[in-house]
Amino acid sequence: MSLFYNEIGKTGMKVARLAFGASSLGGVFHEINEKKAIEAVHTAVDNGLNFIDVSPYYGHYKAETVLGKALKEIPRSKYYLSTKVGRYGKDGMNTWDYSAKRATESVYESMERLNIDHIDLINVHDIEFQAALPGGLQKVVDETLPALVELREKGVVSHVGITDLQLENLKWVVDHAPGGTVESILNFCHFCLNDDKLNDYLGYFEQKGIGVINASPLAMGLLSERGVPDWHPAPRPLVEACAKAAQYCKSRGTSIEKLAVQYSYSNPRIATNLFSSANPANVLKNIEAVQEPLDWDLVFEVRDIIGNQQRVTWCNS
Repeated sequence: MSLFYNEIGKTGMKVARLAFGASSLGGVFHEINEKKAIEAVHTAVDNGLNFIDVSPYYGHYKAETVLGKALKEIPRSKYYLSTKVGRYGKDGMNTWDYSAKRATESVYESMERLNIDHIDLINVHDIEFQAALPGGLQKVVDETLPALVELREKGVVSHVGITDLQLENLKWVVDHAPGGTVESILNFCHFCLNDDKLNDYLGYFEQKGIGVINASPLAMGLLSERGVPDWHPAPRPLVEACAKAAQYCKSRGTSIEKLAVQYSYSNPRIATNLFSSANPANVLKNIEAVQEPLDWDLVFEVRDIIGNQQRVTWCNS
């Protein structure tokens, strides 16, 4: 059995429905072993995961730097590379700059860290933060996106997208930007066992010819036996419901992590699903998991346990 491949919207990028998110390479969740992290990238690409997503924000440029070391040893034709502009930060301090000037500079800086001379997909990162800044989301439409489109016209990048937790923001920007500006959206934590709100928007994005990328099948750790990190913004009742669901899966002889990745992978309308790990064994485990049949009975049982916490969400941070 092999992986399924989908096109991201109308970009021509045909990618595996499971993709490698490189946030873990920045030590976002815990300290990493750099050698193993590089091996994790190789394991992903060697086993057919041909879409890699990263950002300068992850680990204050560390994720891009470590990924760049891995990509030095991988033929450029083996993968599509996605990175972002707009969100930066160090030591827990967030900074946002969605200006055209910073967006343009950021693209060239990312290419240097990544050891590449071309970016396949460039995204405006977490646009909801610009909503709270002067100019609001209109600035993304009027300034950030045109800067990226200019780079697309120059051939520096191939495609332009936007990312956010809040689906309403993604739709607003698509509605207000010129047609063809936004080619893909990346949304996270809204197509997983505890929250399938992304389903409500798939028809809209399909109608616009926009590809859909789903990130974080584990809902940033909610759907894991280890449980959520201290910084997780989910409300306590949701955390407790997911913990019960994790224990139930364990009692059934499987893991909620496996079920969660399989569930996200199951939707053919989503171009690809990003998971992140700096551990090559976990990368392989996820690749093997999505090639096994999904236990839909268990999915429904888990969703019953989560109960009235379905679709309960939180603000990004």
